[in-house]
Amino acid sequence: MNTSWGIHTPFSRRTLLRAGLAAGLTGILAPAMTSCTTGTDRKDIVVAGGEPGGFYLEFATLLADSLQRHRLADTTSILSTGGSLENVGTLLRGEATLAVALADAASLEGGPGSKNPGQIAALGKVYENYVHAVVRRDSSITSLADLAGRTVAVGMPGSGTSLITPRLFEVAGLRTRIEGTSKRGSKTTVRDLGLNDGIAALAAGEVDALFWSGGVPTAAIAKAHEETGFALLDLSELLPGLRQKYGAFYDKVLIPAGSYAGIEAVWTVGVANLLLCRMDLDDETAGATVKLLVGHGDELIPHSSVGVQFLSADSLINTADIPLHPAAAAAYRALHG
Repeated sequence: MNTSWGIHTPFSRRTLLRAGLAAGLTGILAPAMTSCTTGTDRKDIVVAGGEPGGFYLEFATLLADSLQRHRLADTTSILSTGGSLENVGTLLRGEATLAVALADAASLEGGPGSKNPGQIAALGKVYENYVHAVVRRDSSITSLADLAGRTVAVGMPGSGTSLITPRLFEVAGLRTRIEGTSKRGSKTTVRDLGLNDGIAALAAGEVDALFWSGGVPTAAIAKAHEETGFALLDLSELLPGLRQKYGAFYDKVLIPAGSYAGIEAVWTVGVANLLLCRMDLDDETAGATVKLLVGHGDELIPHSSVGVQFLSADSLINTADIPLHPAAAAAYRALHG
């Protein structure tokens, strides 16, 4: 079975959200940051984010603000993208300086067995993504098996969701068809819809489920849930199969009760999010960004977060099979021994 739906299509949806965040923002750097502003060259940093309403874009915005506040960049820009796979592409093409991506997507595009080995590096694991399998509360769907013969939104090409969803279906034994192709029968019809279009289609009854990989809570889902009423499917039983077939990128994680009003706690699949750069990023920027993550991580937590998945000092260096940038590794050693 093919394990992706159109993930290598051109990235025509990307737009520049913010250019030249207001210059002149000032901040008093923590002691760990005092060595971050020694360079004299102008630095314009571009951060690749994600879709409006998702954590990637919010995190990228906060990171861009913080980079400028602490004088690590003269100007910063944010790219709105389809997600992880597209973000890695922006790095490889030199269109972004920093990018957030899921560990499985980063490995696929720039890991040891990829076509671009050694070209990308990690600055740290910044938080955990939670796979959401969202259905309407008034539906009869209570498990992934109930999606046989149904229609589901599986993320936009270029997103991390578009990578993990077919893997979930494969492990679950669901046969799929792309909308508009062969006869449906018992096959699950998949539609390439991103977060906001997928939510609208689910609310309108045009799809039976929405898959999304993001933080908890995801603001766009929380808002739509208030109006429509959603439920979340437990995906944890698929974890052993995922890990056996695709490696140890996937964890069993809990979406806490009340993350979305009235929804009980549910187990799902988690994937580490990495802050990435090119391996040839200058040492000063790489090291200074690590010091920002360690010394000012509280500035980088999206406001809607329940605060259970972010910037743990113990986990920053756990970057799966994507190596730390050498200057990042040196900065962690200097800060923590």
